Amino acid sequence: MNETFTELAKTETAPLRPDLLAWFRGSSFFASLDHKTLGFLNDAEERRFASDEVVSPQGNTKREFYILLQGSVRVFYATSEEGIAHLMATLPPGTSFGEVQLITGFPSTSTVRAAEDSLFLYLTEELFWKLFNHDPTIRREILSNLSMRLAKLHSATAQQEKMASLGTMAAGLMHELNNPGAAARRASTQLRDNLTRMHNLSAKWARMQLSEEQKQCMYDLQEYALSARPHVTLSSLEQADAEETLTAWMERAAVEDAWKLAPTFVSININSDALACAYATVPQPFFSDALNWLDAMISSMQLVGTIEESIGRVTELVAAVKSYAYEARGQKQALDVNRSIHATLVILGHKLREKQIILTKSLAPNLPNLSTDCGGLNQIWTNLLDNAIDAAPLGGRIVVRTWAEPSSHRSQHTDLCILVCDNGSGIPPETQPHIFDPFYTTKPAGIGTGLGLGIVHRIVEQIGGTILFSSVPGETEFIVRLPAMEA
Repeated sequence: MNETFTELAKTETAPLRPDLLAWFRGSSFFASLDHKTLGFLNDAEERRFASDEVVSPQGNTKREFYILLQGSVRVFYATSEEGIAHLMATLPPGTSFGEVQLITGFPSTSTVRAAEDSLFLYLTEELFWKLFNHDPTIRREILSNLSMRLAKLHSATAQQEKMASLGTMAAGLMHELNNPGAAARRASTQLRDNLTRMHNLSAKWARMQLSEEQKQCMYDLQEYALSARPHVTLSSLEQADAEETLTAWMERAAVEDAWKLAPTFVSININSDALACAYATVPQPFFSDALNWLDAMISSMQLVGTIEESIGRVTELVAAVKSYAYEARGQKQALDVNRSIHATLVILGHKLREKQIILTKSLAPNLPNLSTDCGGLNQIWTNLLDNAIDAAPLGGRIVVRTWAEPSSHRSQHTDLCILVCDNGSGIPPETQPHIFDPFYTTKPAGIGTGLGLGIVHRIVEQIGGTILFSSVPGETEFIVRLPAMEA
């Protein structure tokens, strides 16, 4: 401790003023202090603050100490300059604050605002250190407050980070769900129109007398249409030429809306040769109705496929979110790392597409499971992937790879290895020693809290693993090694 302050603490003090002595004797904490210690407070200054007036703003660097004598104060914390201030606590008389700036040298971590007209005892830095050095009871109380407040700050900031991540992922999830939902809705609307069209055309067919040959021809054409698969070998130019040729043929055959039917028929490789039988056997105007009915049937089957695919996509997203949210809820379990990474990639898919990032996945098959009771393991890949997406340029590249290899520090054991690499601008050399420090961030104010990699480092160490990284302009690579479950 500073020698000057130590010497000051040895000086004699006058008895405490009667008004302050009466107040301190009525305080549960200060009542236990001796007369000499209380005498130091004669030099303290009384300050009054009106209701809602700021006593100490967040980020304050002034080295000063306050003891609340009368009234009450509210403590607020904001995640950034633009963020909303969140109420953390309401403090009664006898509370002291300011030790964070004085002891750590850090700016104040929260805003203290008077909840009502309040009276404070204000101590300068010099007077604070007199008290601190003189009385061990004061020291214990101040250091206890310091530890508690830093812990609360860390907890509150971690919660804010979690909620911010949840909000980002929820927005992304809504974006992901909207696409298949909208596709399924459009398909169902078109399917209803097709069913109405097929009903009306079937009513016409019911009044028509068909020969056995005509019935068989239409039956064969329907069977072909139901069993056909989309024609995937045609290029865009070939597709357009085929549609134009078939449209011209159907127009000569007096088929109504030929240009609308052609794309549907060509999509499953129906051409004029396939329709020749029906054209030769079914008279007009029923031939046109027959092809429109066939188009409605083919289109309906394709729309059913679209709805199935959309529902499958929604199911996949829900499964990914469920896997992400509920894995490792405080109980020992075997975790499939590949599956967990896949779920995270599904949830972050919208961010990858927004930046047009090329994702290369190489997830080793038959990877051993990870046995753990540590919650939030997916935070490891979430933070690493989210940082990689932010760092990668538009149209950039990200590589995700998993593999297993003999443990580097546990003989006869296996490590699961997870690599995340991006081609961003890299981490500056002067920043690299601090990237795992809590609250350290290179992102702009309001964008990052600096907790992401700190959380990753804590979880990896809790599991008994390691995390290493290397970074140069154009390539930043993180490798996480986790102990695999033994067979």
